[in-house]
Amino acid sequence: MPSRLLLATTASLVLAPLLGAQAQSSATTADRLSPVLVYGDRTVGQPGSVATVDEDVIVTVNADHPAQILNELPGVNIQMNSGQEHLIALRSPVLTGGAGQGSFLILQNGVPTRSPAFGNVNSLFEIHHEVADAIEIVRGPGSAKYGSNAVHGLINVILGSPQPGTYADARLSGSTLNRYKADITGNLDDTARLSLSLQDDAGWRDFTGVEQQKLSAQYAFNAAGWDGLAFVSASSLNQETGGFIEGYKAYRDDDLVTQNPNPEAYRDAQWAMGAVRLSREIGAGELTLTPFYRWQEMEFAQHFLPNGGVEENGHDAFGLQSRYEFEASDAVTLRIGADADVASGWLKETQLEPFGFFPGDSRFPVGVHYDYTVDTTVLALWGEAEWAVSNELTILAGLRGETHDYDYETDVPPGPNGRFLVPANREDSYDLLTPKFGAIWSPGSGSISYYANYSRGERAPQASDLYRLQSQQEIAEAEVETMDSFEVGMRGTALGGDMFFDIAAYHAEKENFFFRDSDGLNVTDGSTRHTGVEAQANWLVNEAFTISGTASYAEHTYTFDRIVAAGSEVIREGNEVDTAPNWLGDLRVTWHPTERLEASLSAEYIGEYFVDPGNTQTYPGHTSTHARASYAFTETLEGFVIVRNLFDVNYADRADLAFGNNRYFPGEPMNATFGVRKTIG
Repeated sequence: MPSRLLLATTASLVLAPLLGAQAQSSATTADRLSPVLVYGDRTVGQPGSVATVDEDVIVTVNADHPAQILNELPGVNIQMNSGQEHLIALRSPVLTGGAGQGSFLILQNGVPTRSPAFGNVNSLFEIHHEVADAIEIVRGPGSAKYGSNAVHGLINVILGSPQPGTYADARLSGSTLNRYKADITGNLDDTARLSLSLQDDAGWRDFTGVEQQKLSAQYAFNAAGWDGLAFVSASSLNQETGGFIEGYKAYRDDDLVTQNPNPEAYRDAQWAMGAVRLSREIGAGELTLTPFYRWQEMEFAQHFLPNGGVEENGHDAFGLQSRYEFEASDAVTLRIGADADVASGWLKETQLEPFGFFPGDSRFPVGVHYDYTVDTTVLALWGEAEWAVSNELTILAGLRGETHDYDYETDVPPGPNGRFLVPANREDSYDLLTPKFGAIWSPGSGSISYYANYSRGERAPQASDLYRLQSQQEIAEAEVETMDSFEVGMRGTALGGDMFFDIAAYHAEKENFFFRDSDGLNVTDGSTRHTGVEAQANWLVNEAFTISGTASYAEHTYTFDRIVAAGSEVIREGNEVDTAPNWLGDLRVTWHPTERLEASLSAEYIGEYFVDPGNTQTYPGHTSTHARASYAFTETLEGFVIVRNLFDVNYADRADLAFGNNRYFPGEPMNATFGVRKTIG
């Protein structure tokens, strides 16, 4: 029941206490709603743009890839590449490299899945979204609470806590693309829950199989006056990766899209994280402490670079999140906290085969290009004040200060090596200061809330920004990337409570933007502007029909000029940022004629976008259509079928222009998934 449940989760943000404002709704509508607890901004509501999907939506969509569920939300554009690879856009262009690693914060149960300096553009394949209780997306900067990397927003996957009584849920499915999945979760007793997800995908393109395993466990306890929830999660990915197909509009060629120009490409990745959330009443407030540990290693072939090569990387870290909340008065709530993250990471890049664009090209030498370790320490203090000025108006103000220290050592000789530049051993430090100020006004009955919000997002450089340099760069050119964002919005109910809506408009300016152009050259001092409008509406037409949809219009533009040596692209102020569609949209109609039968039809629209920063070529966009039907044979047994790309449209999940070539990751052809779900309790 995806539309009904998207309706419920959107409504929960309206009907839950919005920073002290009590929303109202009709009894019949309220009976259908179940509020979702969220951790992303460490409060139930906030003056800003938040979208949440709950467990039933996650189960119903049965996503093979997290993009298939997250792209139904406004302002979200996650491009699927090969296998489980992807690139993220939240109220932003689709970003790659260090910008893609460091501009979006990914969390599980409110704990970042990566240390700030060691991001991953493919970070969503580490989280256990298949068995989550909810997935929350905060659009716009979240740095005032969570610090570096929440520049454009955050994605928080919330795993289910153990529940009293017997509970188990199992889903088994197989598809016409030879993709087989199993997702199993259940209580071991009243205090423990265990979840397992397995995927075996033969790959619809040549030599593109995927094997992925995920395991999560939660344990609730009480010790010495502390309420505790311990959780661990681990994932393993082994995939044969498909490379770009090349040639103008190559994604339209039925024979070419199934080919893999890089049969040698692969990605092997392992990740694990554990944390304990401890809470207790101390004095006039509540103290929450969350110590955590994380570890990851990954190895992959760099098929996306013309010179190829193999990258190996990893890091491990331990840290602590803390928060103390208390009522300073009847109208003022204060929250203060201190966070720490201590990590050690490493990276090695090796080119195995000779390569050159022309005879005698010595810019890409065979051998080790980089081999370094970086120890990082991140310390932060933050505070927030929430003031209920009246029953209708609440003001929220927050501030976070953060320091990042890097200690870098190289195991290869420093200096230039063809196109590559290896810095000598060094130490670097960066300071971040991120304020936030917002207000929510819920006049009259409170069925509609209006909000305004200013927030700053900042990120310290990724380790790769600082130490994986190119010969045309200076040492330590990367600076703290900063984005100031302003937004206004309204959300509430209409049509007697049967429609819920959320509309937001935003404007943001970003400085010190670090990215790679289409010639593969680093740009260290870019600047961009981001302006847009987002809308989401969910309408319960009657007991049998629900219509839900999202629409986003955005303009993402460069605000600087870059004219370099001949042969490199030219960027002019006012150019649109590449891979930034102006229009995004999603529409779903759900039919629920009986308690046993449900069917839905949905369409996802990606608008036209430029494929290079110089704005010389475009991808025309596409619309993909999907259908789903389910039938409950009994109260505990359900069968379902999902048809994706219903009209077998030829489209590209990703299009870009790089090194003078049009490149595409082709979208999947029409395919059907058949499955069963069994529940107990």
